[in-house]
Amino acid sequence: MGRKVTVATCSLNQWALDFDGNLQRILTSIEVAKSRGAKYRLGPELEVSGYGCADHFYESDTLLHSLQVLKKLLESPVTQDIICDVGMPIMHHNVRYNCRVVFLRILLIRPKMQMANYGNYRELRWFSPWSRSRQVEEYFLPRMIQEVTGQETVPFGDCVLSTKDTCIGSEMCAELWNPRSPHIDMSLDGVEIFTNSSASHHELRKADQRVSLVKSATTKSGGIYLYANQRGCDGDRLYYDGCCMVAINGDIVAQGAQFSLDDVEVVTATLDLEDPQPEHSQTRLDFSLSSGDDVFLPTHQPITWQFHTPEEEISLGPACWLWDYLRRSGQAGFLLPLSGGVDSSSTACIVHSMCVLVCQAVQDGNVQVLRDVRRVVGDEAYCPQRPKELCGRVFTTCYMASENSSEGTRGRAKDLAAQIGSAHLNINIDLAVKGMLGVFSMVTGKLPQFRASGGSVRENLALQNVQARIRMVLAYLFAQLSLWARGKPGGLLVLGSANVDESLTGYFTKYDCSSADVNPIGGISKTDLKSFLLSFCFHVFPLFLFSTHVLSFSLPVLDLPIPPDPLQADMGMTYSELSVIGRLRKISKCGPYSMFCKLIHMWKEAFSPSEVAQKVKHFFRMYSVNRHKMTTVTPSYHAESYSPDDNRFDLRPFLYNTRWTWQFRCIDNEVVINAEGVNLPAKKKTNLHLNKSVQSHLQCFSSNKVKKNLPVG
Repeated sequence: MGRKVTVATCSLNQWALDFDGNLQRILTSIEVAKSRGAKYRLGPELEVSGYGCADHFYESDTLLHSLQVLKKLLESPVTQDIICDVGMPIMHHNVRYNCRVVFLRILLIRPKMQMANYGNYRELRWFSPWSRSRQVEEYFLPRMIQEVTGQETVPFGDCVLSTKDTCIGSEMCAELWNPRSPHIDMSLDGVEIFTNSSASHHELRKADQRVSLVKSATTKSGGIYLYANQRGCDGDRLYYDGCCMVAINGDIVAQGAQFSLDDVEVVTATLDLEDPQPEHSQTRLDFSLSSGDDVFLPTHQPITWQFHTPEEEISLGPACWLWDYLRRSGQAGFLLPLSGGVDSSSTACIVHSMCVLVCQAVQDGNVQVLRDVRRVVGDEAYCPQRPKELCGRVFTTCYMASENSSEGTRGRAKDLAAQIGSAHLNINIDLAVKGMLGVFSMVTGKLPQFRASGGSVRENLALQNVQARIRMVLAYLFAQLSLWARGKPGGLLVLGSANVDESLTGYFTKYDCSSADVNPIGGISKTDLKSFLLSFCFHVFPLFLFSTHVLSFSLPVLDLPIPPDPLQADMGMTYSELSVIGRLRKISKCGPYSMFCKLIHMWKEAFSPSEVAQKVKHFFRMYSVNRHKMTTVTPSYHAESYSPDDNRFDLRPFLYNTRWTWQFRCIDNEVVINAEGVNLPAKKKTNLHLNKSVQSHLQCFSSNKVKKNLPVG
């Protein structure tokens, strides 16, 4: 007869340093898990403090308040009769660790062994890894915890939990992505239930990697795998996208939502167990996860994971991130300079998507979302009925025209604003531009002219930049005072709309409308944004997986001219080509020479080696000349693995030798070698063939680096 256990995992919308809110969400998840019959509850990584505390992890306050929350959890009647597994920072022997604390009373503390320290993650900055495999030592509990549990010490280290009927082992986030994951040794030792507590962020097309890793963890050796993850924006550029799940023997049997406005989501599953034979260091517990009368208790069966398309991810992920940012910032809405082009129109559609999600959550009875909406709009009696109506309350768009603006872009901005329901403003900036130029003329005695009127290239560029920067100043002015002018409380957050490719090349004006409070599309490529807009028109997106709700995002009059992918004259390449170059630069870790060596093969049907050389050299000139712009770029939603964000993801100099003399000379030598009918002196040929040897070495080295730096979290 099988022994059946009910286990619970969850996605929580935790917030860095929000100890009150984090405690309440943890307690709610435990309460829901118990109500569904679960005997074990797993939560996300560092859920007590919030994962995104960053350098606040250095502060003793963060460690102290985390222990105080743990004390509250131990004292709560909600945590009785269920094994709880929570994440928090702990100091042991004067070293900080990222830990799991497993308790009925405190049963064990399991520190993280393999740290996430790549891309957006800097865990080694704040925590040390536990390096002693299968070994434990005593951890002396703080006095405040001793007073609750009556314990002085508990096991600390790489150990597993052995109950009467099964054995449970933990791994954490990046450990699953590592080629030597802890679950491998644990499964060989007979551990049956594996848990993974994560703070894994959203990237386009990443969810299938995560699901594949969870399934593969139990495909070979069998067992049950619980995956918990954080959800939402906890204070920075990342959106943690949930996807809590339960797998058994390589099959997913329970799945949580990837995108949701629910602060707490609990997923439970009832599954059969076999007798364990663990050899890991164990903490034995006189407690059973199964009961003796479970013959007729149904078990969860395998399901097929439903993945969102990239277009749906763009519609839902940034929308959820914007909602978290808005409700937690204390502001009353957003203001967007809407030009009628692809980028700003995409941003407007994402805000509309946010309003759709909010209205659906309120209709579904989400009390927290309703409270947040009322606080944002400053009306305790307000209840949103339709997305268009909510857009009018929280979203202002403005078209900032100059004498050079077209009626086509003005009309598209107006039509889109009418469709989504935003409060729309038409602003003419000519008066402000003339005032600014008047000051310059008064000081210098000269008045610059556009090139069309006989001005120089310098004059033309300066005048364009003046217009762009005045738009930024006016955007902030209207963000601060437009609600005041309407007799309403609060201010607005300014939204930027520069895409990842334009950030990569610096194809924008520093301190223009790309300068804003937040940017929901700053991590998304132009190619993906075009696909998103095309799908947004006359398309229906499913909101939550396994939900009966199907929300329509269709905007029939959104009639934007979206060309296939023309050559961008100023950039010297198409956006599709730029995306390829961006991925080679960041993901494949290519400099100019190694990038050229790869592209002559990737693009051999389209371009000659000399043409590839020109594109590579043009890109690196643009990139290095404009890299300084990334030091002030607006905080953006992270959605692409080749993001050039200078804050923490892509750390580079911002003052370059923009001639790249050595690197470009290596490229030129390869072009000569590949050219047909070139006759060179024997000595020079020898030198160039030595270059070939260097190229081969570089390609091998680049390949090895890519294999070692696997994505984490």
